[in-house]
Amino acid sequence: MTLEGLLVVSAALLGLGVYGALSQQSFVMIMMGLELMINGGLLAAGSLWAYSASGAPKGQVLVIVGFAVMAIEMVIGFALVTNIFRISQVDMAEGAAELKH
Repeated sequence: MTLEGLLVVSAALLGLGVYGALSQQSFVMIMMGLELMINGGLLAAGSLWAYSASGAPKGQVLVIVGFAVMAIEMVIGFALVTNIFRISQVDMAEGAAELKH
């Protein structure tokens, strides 16, 4: 696949993630949108690194570390969402705003 094709796929993932994060009210759907945005950024970074540095392994390690950080962040986020749901039975972002009071 060419660099342009990878960047188009990356932009599509980023766009879908922005739409998903901004148009949904469910915590899980918002977090899925954030996942897509991070995946799009990592795909763009990895593909640019692969095409500019002739596939140097440093870029691959950076992408793997990025995926690991993303997975850890999502685990923590889902744990927080699950805890909020267990405590207050709120599964929408609007309902969680009432928890501040």
